[in-house]
Amino acid sequence: MEIVVCVKPIPEAETRLRVGADGTTFDAEGVKFVLAGYDESAVEQALLLKEAIPGSRVHVISAGPSPRTDEVLRASVALGCDLATCVDLSSANSAADPIAIARALASALATVPHDLVLCGKQAGDDEAGLVAPALGELLGVPDFGYVVDLRWDAARKLLKFQRWGESGLELWEAPTPCVIGLQQAWNDPRTAKLPAILKSRKAPIARAAPPAGPTSPSSRPERFELPPPRLGARLIEYKTPQEAAEKLVKLLREEAKVFP
Repeated sequence: MEIVVCVKPIPEAETRLRVGADGTTFDAEGVKFVLAGYDESAVEQALLLKEAIPGSRVHVISAGPSPRTDEVLRASVALGCDLATCVDLSSANSAADPIAIARALASALATVPHDLVLCGKQAGDDEAGLVAPALGELLGVPDFGYVVDLRWDAARKLLKFQRWGESGLELWEAPTPCVIGLQQAWNDPRTAKLPAILKSRKAPIARAAPPAGPTSPSSRPERFELPPPRLGARLIEYKTPQEAAEKLVKLLREEAKVFP
């Protein structure tokens, strides 16, 4: 099976972001970029399927400004992915637009063999969750989001998986090709070993040109601002849980004014 995983670089959770000069995005200078959390699960799921289905390959693709895309691609190769492709979107606006990202990924996928396309259900920075369904529409194949327990039924040549809907847990079967927005892999994402990390530094990364045509994004950020600074924590001294609860209720009623 030819498995493609689409990944996105996002700022590391501990990174202190700064507002960019134009006020519409953050300043990327000095920011460390890593795999988005759900993308880590998508990579893990792809590798599990590769191990379960003889002859399978995993191709990881990322669209965005270099060199941040190279970092997440090499991180994926260190985990066990076989091939890597970068679609360089140097425009900050294009990189911030999920539909532009989907178009760039679809353009790259047009030249890449793929039976299954895996994405994280949403990225950890914008939480939009738009790339996987947009990618399914652009490729003209079915797409499914919020997927867990993705398995391959070799006898019937079908994917079997679960997803949560409004009515509860749904059990699905789907033929390939299709796009899956993954919520969780079978296992927690694996950790790359040092020899694999060092080897990935020299791994080749294919370059794909951005799609031709209009470059104006479908959406653009209007403003980026940091949350207000947090107020200091208030320590409650107590001897029993009941005393702690009574003191907390008193503070919430008299100072925070959240209780009548």
